[in-house]
Formats: sequence, structure tokens, C-alpha cells
Amino acid sequence: MTAESSIEKFRLFVAIPMPETVRNEITGIQHEMRQLVSRDAVRWTKPEQFHLTLRFLGDVPVERVSALQEAVNAVCLGSSALPLRAQGVGFFPNARSPRVIWAGVNDGEGRLVDLQKKIEGAVQPFAEGPSSERFAGHVTIGRVKFLKRPDIEKLAAHAQAIKDRLFGEWAANEVELIRSDLLPAGASHTLLAAIGLGR
Repeated sequence: MTAESSIEKFRLFVAIPMPETVRNEITGIQHEMRQLVSRDAVRWTKPEQFHLTLRFLGDVPVERVSALQEAVNAVCLGSSALPLRAQGVGFFPNARSPRVIWAGVNDGEGRLVDLQKKIEGAVQPFAEGPSSERFAGHVTIGRVKFLKRPDIEKLAAHAQAIKDRLFGEWAANEVELIRSDLLPAGASHTLLAAIGLGR
């Protein structure tokens, strides 16, 4: 066993939590979409795991977690609470060949993107590599396993029909550092730190 492989690591991400009222609204949408496809076609996200990911870090050595927390804290101190709204449903990479089903989250002022860029910069020394994707505020509500063309069309039509539906608005006043353990039953999340914005 190499020294590198014996170092204990946590699989981490930085995210903004969402209030229960918004989670409940998105759960309702999830239920609507679940009715449109066969039972095992999509792995649906558990409502308690709905969150707005700012940056997925991958495996971070446990001894570096407190330094990571300090780096995120420094960014959060210089930021104020964010007014956010959850609205509409979409797909990555697109509606024709969906891999991920999401509910959109945005602030309308560009401050969310600004906060994400600052977090991205602060956590870069701790991440496994640079982020490969352009940030788009969203909550993952399902990951597609296998969908037939008619099911894809039904999901896309429903998403189009509810594109303006508002799931809720809230003031995000903290950022969370979350540990994610991959288990046979799916990911298990553990909150490591809740870091206030502007405190």
C-alpha cells in the first residue's frame, strides 16, 4: 500500500441548502415526472439531498478539511445573503438526450454566479482538478438510467409546460461543506460545516 492510498480522504462538495417549503414543491414536480416514465428509468434524488451545488471537490485528505473550511469561510465573510428563486425544470446535456433532470435556481442579479466563482477560486487548491463544467444554478432531481424515445418526449413536453412554474423564493444565508459517501443504496450526505454568509 502506498503512502498516498493510506491517507484518509473525504469526498466533498460545497453547496447552498434549500428550505423545506421549496424542497416540498420540487418533490411535487419530481412526483409528476415520475408518473411519466417506467419505474426504473430514472434514479430520483431523495428530497433531503436537494441542494444547490457550488463546487464538487472530489476526494480531499481529512487533514486538509479545516484549511478548506477556512478558505470557504473567508469568501462567505465577504458576501451577503442571496435572494434565490427555484423555477422551471430542464435537462443536461439537453432535452433530446437527457442524463440529468434538474430544477433551476437563480437570483436574477448575477450574485449567485459571482459567489460561485469566488468559491471556485478558494477551493481550487483542495479540488482534484479544475471544474470541467460551466456553472448553472440547479438542483438535481433525477439521473437518467435508461429512457425510451416516447418517455423522453413526455418528460420534455412536461418540462416545457411548467417552465415558468415557481417552486419558491428564499434568502440563502449560509453555505454548507458536505461529505458524500457512495453506498450501494445511493449517496449518503453528512454536513461537516455550515458557514454563514456575511457574518
